[in-house]
Amino acid sequence: MASQDWFDKDFYATLGVSKDVSDAELKKVYRKLARQYHPDSNPGDTAAEARFKEISEAYAVLSDPQERAEYDQIRAMGGGARFTSGGQGFEDVFGGMFGGGGRPTYSAGGFEDLLGGMFGSGRFGNSTGGYRGFGGPTPGADITATTTLDFLTAIQGDTVTLQLPGGKATKVKIPAGVRDGQRIKLRGKGQPSPDGGEPGDLVLTVAVRPHPVFERDGANLRVDVPVTFTEAALGATIEVPTLDGDPVRLRVAPGTPSGRVLRVKGRGVTAGGSTGDLLATVHVVVPSHLSGDAKKKLEAFAAALPDENPREELLEKARG
Repeated sequence: MASQDWFDKDFYATLGVSKDVSDAELKKVYRKLARQYHPDSNPGDTAAEARFKEISEAYAVLSDPQERAEYDQIRAMGGGARFTSGGQGFEDVFGGMFGGGGRPTYSAGGFEDLLGGMFGSGRFGNSTGGYRGFGGPTPGADITATTTLDFLTAIQGDTVTLQLPGGKATKVKIPAGVRDGQRIKLRGKGQPSPDGGEPGDLVLTVAVRPHPVFERDGANLRVDVPVTFTEAALGATIEVPTLDGDPVRLRVAPGTPSGRVLRVKGRGVTAGGSTGDLLATVHVVVPSHLSGDAKKKLEAFAAALPDENPREELLEKARG
């Protein structure tokens, strides 16, 4: 994404968060919005799809500490600002540097990199005396891009085609197990050097759409599994879904409480030569409707239980 695009887009407003939002709150808000506007939840709704892309783009930048810091610095210069140099504006400067008018579709490493490239590479304050224009060729600028993947595609890996500035297309291999917000750097795939130096890099940020059932937790996958009160009280063997589509059978022990986690070894995310587990969290479902006969039997069951208060320890701790 170009620096000028960052002037024009308020990613905080897109997600509806403040500029000092924490990483945890940012992720929570993103997941809620992503579920709301996910194409699978809004089939045929182009407006929802466009909104989903905006949300994913904003989160991809703000969830990456380096990208977020750079974005904040650029935005701090003032929305819509133009830098003039001999009658040229911000866009004209980029156009003159790289041989084309109009807004560029790539960004360099930041404002200092921009000035460094204009005056011979390097940053201000070098020991060589300010503008290091005679120490060697200028490296080409990096190109930044984003791509959004389905949850399953991110887990399994894929190859995507990106359209680069000037209409050139390039294929990028997405490794299996890529994380939401992860950046992939392809060396030498960026802009060519203006004076024969090394080309820049292509830096791709990946946004991953949330899954309606599974949630990633590092190398593990988490899934919430409802069980009936009877299954939890007496024990049962239940089927639990897996990401590859084939359910597994798990034993729920008698007296299993809501919130207990059952582990399925080796059914998580494979990345870096190792595979995580599937973590199934049990949630006891209470009947919402009881027949008269069932209610009487439940009352008789309650009367047969020991006279215990399950909240007694909690109340005692609260009293200090």
